[in-house]
Amino acid sequence: MYPMSYAFGRTSDFGTTIASLFFFYTIFERCIPRRLRARVEKYTHRLLGFLSPYIQIVFHEYTGERIERSRLYSAIQSYLSSDSSKQAKRLQADMLLNSKSIVLSMDDYEEITDSYQGAQMWWVAGRTVRNDSPKNFYNWRDDGERRYYKLTFHKKHRELVTDLYLNHVLEEGKKIRIRNRQRRLHTNNRTDGASRYRVKMWSHVSFDHPATFRTMAMDPEKKKEIVDDLITFRESKDYYQEIGKAWKRGYLLYGPPGTGKSTMIAAMANLLEYDVYDLELTSVKDNTELRKLLIEVSSKSIIVIEDIDCSLDLTGQRKKKDEGSEEEGEEEKNPKIKKVRKEVNVDKESKVTLSGLLNFIDGLWSSCGGERLIVFTTNYVDRLDPALIRRGRMDKHIELSYCTFEGFKVLAKNYLRLDSHNLFETIEQLLRETQMTPADVAENLTPKTASRDVEACLENLIEALESAKEVAKLKAEEEKRKSSVKVENKQRQTSIKDEGAKEELVGQSSTQKN
Repeated sequence: MYPMSYAFGRTSDFGTTIASLFFFYTIFERCIPRRLRARVEKYTHRLLGFLSPYIQIVFHEYTGERIERSRLYSAIQSYLSSDSSKQAKRLQADMLLNSKSIVLSMDDYEEITDSYQGAQMWWVAGRTVRNDSPKNFYNWRDDGERRYYKLTFHKKHRELVTDLYLNHVLEEGKKIRIRNRQRRLHTNNRTDGASRYRVKMWSHVSFDHPATFRTMAMDPEKKKEIVDDLITFRESKDYYQEIGKAWKRGYLLYGPPGTGKSTMIAAMANLLEYDVYDLELTSVKDNTELRKLLIEVSSKSIIVIEDIDCSLDLTGQRKKKDEGSEEEGEEEKNPKIKKVRKEVNVDKESKVTLSGLLNFIDGLWSSCGGERLIVFTTNYVDRLDPALIRRGRMDKHIELSYCTFEGFKVLAKNYLRLDSHNLFETIEQLLRETQMTPADVAENLTPKTASRDVEACLENLIEALESAKEVAKLKAEEEKRKSSVKVENKQRQTSIKDEGAKEELVGQSSTQKN
């Protein structure tokens, strides 16, 4: 064992050495000319690189004129965020653009270790500061501080890192950013007149709809079928590439009002973590503008056209003039009024055609971007042009109909936290005998008092179902009565015609005898 005096002596020598190094470094920085200093640093790095078996790659936060942050740097920051929170002792907390959660990243000069296929890598976060950085209009963000990530690995892993590992970091970083991002609900802006070149094609708000497939009032088997179809689509990038099709899929949701078509779209977006683009066709000026809107839709998105049968007259026919109106007479008398009104009608009228919409769905322009769903909703599927909803455009047709007992049980679980009750049997029988939409069932199950009386809610639903059953019965009787009256009238008219024909024959025969 060494004596204490020896230990203190060694510590003193070490401190002296460090102090000497700092002294000579200061002299080197202040007394040596900058150009000579740069040359010394250059050859020193070369010497160390020749002797060291390790390779380093630096990824800067900004490149070029520093106008836009490097996407690669952002992907690396997202990739390292999970390891940073576990390994680094000093962390930075930030909320990135369009992010819904806090992102933790390692602070300057922290180091974390990563491994890939048995190879070990080291990541270091660093920064450099330049006091002589020029400032002008193009690099107004340049305050002389440059952040970077430095990757260090053994030279025997060069091919592994350059061919596989960096792509792995980029892809995983993108996935993490997508999971953490705040999803959006977009709507297209009207671009009339001179403003069409200045207004953005889409505007957006945060998408926070809480709907999920778990809370939807649907048959469990049908629900599972839809979920499996959506997940299969999301994971089929290579398959679509292999078969030579654009990575998109069309869904047609149809059924009476109140059956959950809009809720289904929200559940699809939440399941896949996609943005939603709500396209209002009546605000689209023409087919060219429709293509521009499609180009600006991002990947991982759902394009929605609700009530497609009411959006536009897609048969190519235009609105006919009202004959005999007083306005026409006024226009004929005043040519100026006629001209102004014609210009206004031309600007307001959408010139989107069925052909333009079909090209939007599956034409050449539909391949711009990937991983998109196109969803149409309608209350009257029979009104739609068959060319619009054929397979290949609307690949999957989903009928959302009236509430079944299975759907009711989901709603009872959601609204009343009930799995069973002695009134369920009565409700099941009534749902078989009458039709009620899930929206109406949910409204009757919603508690109307602070006490949240479950029994009262179920009784309200039973009363509503019995009332709907009675209304349906009366309506059926009225329809039957009208039908019988119609048949009687038809028979009466037929008999009158027959009698008239007989009288005519009798008259003809008497004339011939005379």
